[in-house]
Amino acid sequence: MNEKMMNEAVRVALESAQTKNGGPFGAIIVKNGEIVGIGKNSVTTKNDPTAHAEVMAIRDACQNLNTFQLDDCEIYTSCEPCPMCLGAIYWARLQKIYYAATQHDAAQIGFDDNFIYIELAKEKSERFIEMNQLQSEGYLKPFEYWDSTKEKIEY
Repeated sequence: MNEKMMNEAVRVALESAQTKNGGPFGAIIVKNGEIVGIGKNSVTTKNDPTAHAEVMAIRDACQNLNTFQLDDCEIYTSCEPCPMCLGAIYWARLQKIYYAATQHDAAQIGFDDNFIYIELAKEKSERFIEMNQLQSEGYLKPFEYWDSTKEKIEY
């Protein structure tokens, strides 16, 4: 079954590349052997830098399953997830990640995310994009409210 699902993720990636949907990447979310979410890289067609295949598949699965956590699901993706997608996969609580191509394969055709890994390892003060904490009055009030209320949906 794993090979069948990976073949589907690769098929979605090829379709994305052939239709110029946004990039040669595809992903599917599987629950109990059934596909519950499909995603193609749609960065350029949606003008959305977060519209990577894995993120789109997570959005689709969450909508289809009417949930914000996919802890009983697996993801099959045509390429090793980038740092953003990996973060989304962790937030979605997916059980397993299966990937075909590696980040090095992607780098060979111009999709190199190694600079992000390098940036994340740096001290905030040394990163390419300047980061500054700016504490406005009452900046912790949203956290205090959240922490004290019983009317919250925890995740």
